[in-house]
Amino acid sequence: MDPDSVKSTLSNLAFGNVMAAAARDYQKELLATQKAQASQGTNEEVDLDDLLDDPELEKLHADRIAALKKEAEKREVLKRQGHGEYREISEGDFLGEVTGSERAICHFYHHEFYRCKIMDKHLKALAPQHINTKFIKLDAENAPFFVTKLGVKTLPCVILFRKGVAFDRIVGFQDLGGKDDFPTRALESLLKRKGIIDERKKDNDEDDDDEYGRNRSVRSSDVQDSDSD
Repeated sequence: MDPDSVKSTLSNLAFGNVMAAAARDYQKELLATQKAQASQGTNEEVDLDDLLDDPELEKLHADRIAALKKEAEKREVLKRQGHGEYREISEGDFLGEVTGSERAICHFYHHEFYRCKIMDKHLKALAPQHINTKFIKLDAENAPFFVTKLGVKTLPCVILFRKGVAFDRIVGFQDLGGKDDFPTRALESLLKRKGIIDERKKDNDEDDDDEYGRNRSVRSSDVQDSDSD
């Protein structure tokens, strides 16, 4: 199947989901209005046609549709900028990538280092969930200029950028419990505290993972947990 056709189909499906969500919200608004009228203690029957013609409800519905459509359009723009996926870039693309987005995360890695592969796995899982932040990776061996410029000495090294300016970093796993088996939620919690990703709605069963991340987080400089560059 043609890739462009697939993207178009997926985009149409996504927009369809937006419309379906708006329809569900509209139904909830109608039910809420019906309950409010019933609670007034009257025995009058609610005319659904009158509700559908209510200008205030129509405005609420239109505003909801417009907001969802705007959000969908924003997501499409970000995807065209490389958001929503974890991508490898070259040294020549580096400046354009980190300056082209409000927030960006770049993992400097070595393809033979085991802990870099662990970091890859977690960043790849987080990228689609935090589309407002760009997730990229750069082979340290093939980027000597920026490795030196940014003072990358230990791998894995995840550098956080805001408007093209590096403001924080995660070096090795010392902030993630110092062990290899930390959950993705622990890294997500750390990135959230550093302000590079936004809060997202969580399911109840995710709370334990967040607690794990907080309990396992240590900042001991004498923990030798990373591969040297």
